Amino acid sequence: MKYVLVTGGVVSGLGKGVTASSIGVLLKACGLRVTCIKIDPYLNTDAGTMSPFEHGEVFVLDDGGEVDLDLGNYERFMDIKLTRDNNITTGKIYQSVIDKERKGDYLGKTVQVVPHITDEIQDWIERVAMIPVDGKEGPVDVCVIELGGTIGDIESMPFIEALGQFSYRVGPGNFCLIHVSLVPVLNVVGEQKTKPTQHSVRGLRGQGLTPNILACRSTVALDDNVKGKLSQFCHVPEQNIITLYDVPNIWHIPLLLRDQKAHEAIFKVLNLQGTTKEPLLKEWTSRAEICDGLHEPVRIAMVGKYTGLSDAYLSILKALLHASVDLRKKLVIDWIPACDLEDATEKENPDAYKAAWKLLKGADGILVPGGFGNRGVQGKILAAKYAREHRIPYLGICLGMQVAVIEFARSVLNLRDANSTEFDPNTKNPCVIFMPEGSKTHMGGTMRLGSRRTYFQIKDCKSAKLYGNRTFIDERHRHRYEVNPDMIARLENAGLSFTGKDETSQRMEVWTFNYKIAVLLNYF
Repeated sequence: MKYVLVTGGVVSGLGKGVTASSIGVLLKACGLRVTCIKIDPYLNTDAGTMSPFEHGEVFVLDDGGEVDLDLGNYERFMDIKLTRDNNITTGKIYQSVIDKERKGDYLGKTVQVVPHITDEIQDWIERVAMIPVDGKEGPVDVCVIELGGTIGDIESMPFIEALGQFSYRVGPGNFCLIHVSLVPVLNVVGEQKTKPTQHSVRGLRGQGLTPNILACRSTVALDDNVKGKLSQFCHVPEQNIITLYDVPNIWHIPLLLRDQKAHEAIFKVLNLQGTTKEPLLKEWTSRAEICDGLHEPVRIAMVGKYTGLSDAYLSILKALLHASVDLRKKLVIDWIPACDLEDATEKENPDAYKAAWKLLKGADGILVPGGFGNRGVQGKILAAKYAREHRIPYLGICLGMQVAVIEFARSVLNLRDANSTEFDPNTKNPCVIFMPEGSKTHMGGTMRLGSRRTYFQIKDCKSAKLYGNRTFIDERHRHRYEVNPDMIARLENAGLSFTGKDETSQRMEVWTFNYKIAVLLNYF
């Protein structure tokens, strides 16, 4: 087994996740089987209880794992299906070690960070790296490991130590370290500065790891003299210094790596020369070029409560982008804070109110994503009402589906107090209720999570056609509330059509209007 470790220095947000994903793409294109592991040094067991403002979206895996959004990048880029164990957190490691200590597995020894925590990290990596994630049998060839955070962070130190030990455990020729760093250009002098990267590499080496390859983020390609300087002070061959400069879309990143022979540098470190083929990236080249050449816009109004951070809806944005490129349309997202559509905002901030409604009315389609809590719900209901009354294509995901059902019950069934028990526990007309198998006391991992099967009830409905006329689909879920089964008959008799249901036919999964294109999928 070969291992490629991706670390980051200087500042966060340099794109380690996209870099690690692109390395995986490049290695796959060379004929290797690849898996990925993301290490997050936070103490949370998983990302499930984090606010989207804190950490971006929570990405849900087939097995119900709630993980870092970078695992979504891995799956999309490399066409793989990961497990919850592919995301390592400090919380998981310490919990595992403490559980072993309580059982007496350490035979009375004093449990310490070294060797017990560091050994647990190494054992976890070795175990998970052997699990195939590409649908084929047998072990994979290369495991790409991304270490979250920035070199120098206190919480990363046990992982740095463990990975330093791990490089010796697996031996020379089986471990390649790629360090992603920043080479800023100061506007005053217009010069590319290498000092931040020098200091970052010095800190990394001081903790026992020496980079084999530098992936330098910069606005433009590195000058030759800058590469020479980095090579001299960071002890990395010039041919192993890669520039990841700004590009129009992230599909160019694997192409940048290929054009700069990053695969050859990796293969030299891993002793894989002569055992692989030249990377074939025709599909990536085509997609990147098509995306760059799109001009005809399609405007999608994103009505949510976390619109201040686009990463909160990353998977939705990627799905919209993939669809727009396939249809040769230039995607334009109009971000609309749900609160700005509400009557209270009209009084408190009329300019924001007018701007929000102007964007909504100018949209080609309206998307209301998932979310938790009461804030902005009324604005989402108003967006669903506008879409229904004006026959605007509407996609409601999770809470977006629920608010559409509430709006329909209020407007069409004339149940003015119809609501979800999440927002009004005492409502006399609960359209959306808490699922009986959920927990109201423990938040982590207690939702309906992971891949669930939905059966289409009508063969020629819009939603079934969008899925290629299949009889069922498997989609990933993340929710605590569901449409009240006791109200299904009334809703359907009034014009709603629940075209997708679970295997028991008691849980409503897909909802459509018969008279317009509206697909509402109850998954995150």
